[in-house]
Amino acid sequence: MATTSPDPTCTLVGGPHMQVGDEQLDGLVRGAVAELPDLGGQDVVLVVPDGTRSCPLPLLVGTLHRHLFPVVGSLTAVIALGTHSYMEPEEIDRLLGVGGDGQPATLEEAYPGLRVVNHEWADPDMLVEVGTIPANRISELSEGRLERDAPIVINRHVVEADTAIIVGPVFPHEVVGISGGNKYFIPGVASQEFIDMTHWVGALITSTEIIGTTGITPVRAMINEGAAMIPTRRLALCCVVRSGSGDLEAAAFGTPEEAWAATAAIASETHVEWLDEPMHRVIAVMPTRYDDIWTAAKGGYKTEPAIADGGEVVIYAPHVTEVSEVHHEIYDIGYHCRDYFVKQWERFEHIHWGVLAHSTHLRGQGTYDPQTGEERLRIRVTLATGIPREVCERINLGYLDPATVDLEALADEPGTTVIPNAGEVLYRVRP
Repeated sequence: MATTSPDPTCTLVGGPHMQVGDEQLDGLVRGAVAELPDLGGQDVVLVVPDGTRSCPLPLLVGTLHRHLFPVVGSLTAVIALGTHSYMEPEEIDRLLGVGGDGQPATLEEAYPGLRVVNHEWADPDMLVEVGTIPANRISELSEGRLERDAPIVINRHVVEADTAIIVGPVFPHEVVGISGGNKYFIPGVASQEFIDMTHWVGALITSTEIIGTTGITPVRAMINEGAAMIPTRRLALCCVVRSGSGDLEAAAFGTPEEAWAATAAIASETHVEWLDEPMHRVIAVMPTRYDDIWTAAKGGYKTEPAIADGGEVVIYAPHVTEVSEVHHEIYDIGYHCRDYFVKQWERFEHIHWGVLAHSTHLRGQGTYDPQTGEERLRIRVTLATGIPREVCERINLGYLDPATVDLEALADEPGTTVIPNAGEVLYRVRP
């Protein structure tokens, strides 16, 4: 590793409901890079979101590239997939603003010298163990919810770089509270084992309780502890994006912890809508960036806390034709509340805990009686997608033919709320 200068002072531009212009962003990055005089000749990695996060990524990466490329030795962008599907070349081009009308024709033309790679989480040769959090410490961090050793295994590109810079937005999140910051390292570029552990701790707390929570939740405490073991210097350009527009409301550059804290406070204000009364039926209209239920389920996560007991959320995504391309276990276990798994743990502990967590996040609050086998769920969850009725029934979800859905008519229907561009803004009922 190269000798590095002290961490830069965290700098924030913008704020709630403001707009950060291109020149402001350029000034923020230029000033931050100037505080890092030892970048000359370094191997630098940008850790960027995949296509499921909306942000002006070409602007962010382009601004960093403009100031970094003339001085660094190499520049690589690693797509923080967690355990999402690997992105295809044409998807990466779209993600980075290449190949469309009026856009550069190739990545090399847009970002000379920048190499872009997937986080190959399923390839052991692309992962490096950087340390282990002992079981007793995991127990402390998770507030007693879990006690086992946690090997921290991270993408080789990140570990072998001199400097890694997180680039991406922060939103309310069902596992950690508010996304972003070190979450781009874990789960973004981590191995599946620790991803499963953090997600299961979040599931034990429940999505309803943790989502939108600012501050250091038990899950973020685990993530921060693991990220601190990465030998690479860690920095971050965190931003708050006006949902559905791509406009920047705020951006901060500094350590992952400081830049995240500065922007998370803003995201908790701009991306949470407080209601006076609960909603009864929600139609969550999912953008095409969510291409399976594994990701489109965010329409349920973000609305479930504000739906009345006995109400319903409909995930409207006619373009979605499968539950998960990668995590096929979900077809076998289906969608259930937390207690369904906890009270039958011997049946399910061998399943990847991240899959169990995803199941509970979408199904929401409920109870399970192991004596009678009765599961009582707080709300109904229905799919209006390209997934057939028989599959929906098998995985314990309702079915609605998307061809019968008239969004305009439903928007006028009493008791029904249609939410366009769902998946990023969190809805809650005022205490």
